[in-house]
Parts: sequence; structure tokens; C-alpha cells
Amino acid sequence: MHFRAQKKLSNETSINDSIDMDKDGNPLTYMEILAEEDNVLETVDKSIKLSVMMRAIENALDERERKIIERRYGLKGGGELPQREVAKLLGISRSYVSRIEKTALEKIEAYMRQRGIDGE
Repeated sequence: MHFRAQKKLSNETSINDSIDMDKDGNPLTYMEILAEEDNVLETVDKSIKLSVMMRAIENALDERERKIIERRYGLKGGGELPQREVAKLLGISRSYVSRIEKTALEKIEAYMRQRGIDGE
């Protein structure tokens, strides 16, 4: 009975087992590979969310809302600007920029929610 149990265990592998060596001669373990996969999944998830968010900006917002969001959050190669600067560029009040920004963010969130993507 003991030998059968040992035979079953002989096929098991620890996540801390060395499976290879890196370029510096350090052991590479399963745990390190699995940790890297998690980062890849996070990156893919963020990329998908960003893609849907950019589509929301293009499809769900009107031109003024789009300009405000792009300038406030530094999209399309521009730097992030405070509401005061955006207001000056568009010739409107800072409080109006704030209201438009809030409405635009709600529209983006609704667009993403309709597509089954949470904002976090």
C-alpha cells in the first residue's frame, strides 16, 4: 500500500521546483512563470477595457464632451489639463466644464456597462 501511495505522489510537482535556469544561472520555478501569466492577464484585461473606453468616447459622446474628456485626461497625445485650462481653451466657464465632464463620464460608464465591462 505504501508503494502505491508513493507512486501517486511521484507524479506531483511542486510550484517551487526548478524547471530551468535564467540567463544569469538562477533557477526558474513554476511559481515565477505563473506569476508572469497573471500579469499578462491583467495587461490583456486593461487593454480590452481601454479599447472599449476609447470606443465609448468616440461613439457615445458629442464633440464638446469628447474634447473635454480628451483634454482633461491627456488622450490623443495631449497632456492632462485642469478644468480651468480646458474652460479657457473652449471659451466656457470652469463649472460648465465640470458639469459636461461629469455627464460624459456617466455616458462612458453606461456604454461600458452595456457591454458587460466594469470600470475597475
